Amino acid sequence: MALLEILEFPDPRLRTKAQPVADVDDKIRQIVEDMFETMYDSKGIGLAATQVNIHQRIIVIDISEEKNEKNVFINPQITILDDVPDSYDEGCLSVPGFYETVERPKKVRVEALNQNGEAFTIEPEGLLAVCIQHEIDHLDGKLFVDYISPIKRNRIRKKLEKQHRAQA
Repeated sequence: MALLEILEFPDPRLRTKAQPVADVDDKIRQIVEDMFETMYDSKGIGLAATQVNIHQRIIVIDISEEKNEKNVFINPQITILDDVPDSYDEGCLSVPGFYETVERPKKVRVEALNQNGEAFTIEPEGLLAVCIQHEIDHLDGKLFVDYISPIKRNRIRKKLEKQHRAQA
C-alpha cells in the first residue's frame, strides 16, 4: 500500500473529468487500497480518484466512527429520488481547513461496481448520500466550493494559494 498525494484547490487537475473503469482488476483493487490508506491517514471520510490525480471513476467512503465500514463505488451512476434539499456543512481533503454549508438532494439511488467488479445498488440518505454526491462531483471535475458564492470561493482560493506558496 502507498500514501497518495492529494491535489488541493485550485489545482486545475481537480477539474479533469474521470473516465470509466474498463475492467476491475488487481491494478484497480490496489488503487482502491491506496485510496483508503490515503483517506484514513488524512482523517477523511471520502476520497475520489480525481483527488489523487487518477482520472478514473473510483470512489472510497467510510463514514463509520471506527473506520471499519469501507464502501467502494466504481463507475457510480446516481439518480435523485428526493430532490428536497438537505443542508450539510461540507469539508474536503482537496480544500483543507474550510467548511461551507451545501444543499444537496436528500435521497439518491446509486448503481456501481464494488472492488470485485460486482454490480450493486443502494439508496442512501443522510451523510452517506451527501458524501457520495460530493465524491461523484469530484469525478465530474466539480468541487463543493462551486456551490458557494464567488466571493467566498475566491477568498478560499487566495488563502490556499498563499499557503501553497509558503510551503514551496
